Amino acid sequence: MNAPDNHLERRARELYREAAVQLDPAMAARLRAARRDALASPRDSWAHRLLQLLLPAGAFAAIAFVALFLSSPVQRPTSAAPTVMQAADTEGELPPDAAAADPTLYQNMEFYGWLAKNGDSEASR
Repeated sequence: MNAPDNHLERRARELYREAAVQLDPAMAARLRAARRDALASPRDSWAHRLLQLLLPAGAFAAIAFVALFLSSPVQRPTSAAPTVMQAADTEGELPPDAAAADPTLYQNMEFYGWLAKNGDSEASR
């Protein structure tokens, strides 16, 4: 430290000591209490206690969620080709998605109904 810094430090200590001597006891007690409160460890606060409880609980919940997610069965989509049972079940029905079907299919529904009733007998002649 150089000389001006030493002088400033000495002067600050002298002023502090003079002020401490002139301080009334009630004010000194209040200052000591405030100092104790300010220096109290955070372990005494309710927020620290809450954090001590919630941190392990949150970690356990996250691990349980990941375990549940990983243990659930994965449903893979089936192939697009219909099986024999599916084809037999859907004979005579309209396609499940009418918006995706050809609209000209639905223009002559009476004809298709007549063809379904009489088509086999007429075609065999």
